[in-house]
Amino acid sequence: MSQYDQTPKLTGATAPSGPAWFGVLMMLSLVAVVAGAGLGLLLSSMANNATRLVSASKGAVPDGKYGGQTSLRDLPPIIANLAEPSDAWIRLQASIVLDAAVLAKPDLVAAEIGEDILGYLRTLSLTQISGASGLQHLREDLNERASVRSNGQIRELIIQTLVVQ
Repeated sequence: MSQYDQTPKLTGATAPSGPAWFGVLMMLSLVAVVAGAGLGLLLSSMANNATRLVSASKGAVPDGKYGGQTSLRDLPPIIANLAEPSDAWIRLQASIVLDAAVLAKPDLVAAEIGEDILGYLRTLSLTQISGASGLQHLREDLNERASVRSNGQIRELIIQTLVVQ
């Protein structure tokens, strides 16, 4: 015999019998049900409080990204030939987001920005505006030019369409 075979086995009064095991399992199941119900009620009340807070805060609607005093002005389509290759044409249609309360003559500023963009587009080459990074650089350059031309009163220039032929 090995040493593991000599371990004492529980017999008699110390060994749990069939009905005792059943009772222990029933008690553990009851504890699990009560704990689950309590956790469910707690989470339900937390969700109700969160929905009440959200519905209460919906009354105060934020003005959005630009605020309440902004307006959108479309620029006329700008068509120009590129510097290189000389037979390539570009058509740009854009809008400007401006402070309506601050800017005195928005039509005049929009015309000046359109003229400035036309001059800038004539200096570009096709390789400068190709690809996603070229489009991003063009967008940043046009935003900077619009901001400088309007003394910082133009918030953003939005490119609506850009066609290169």
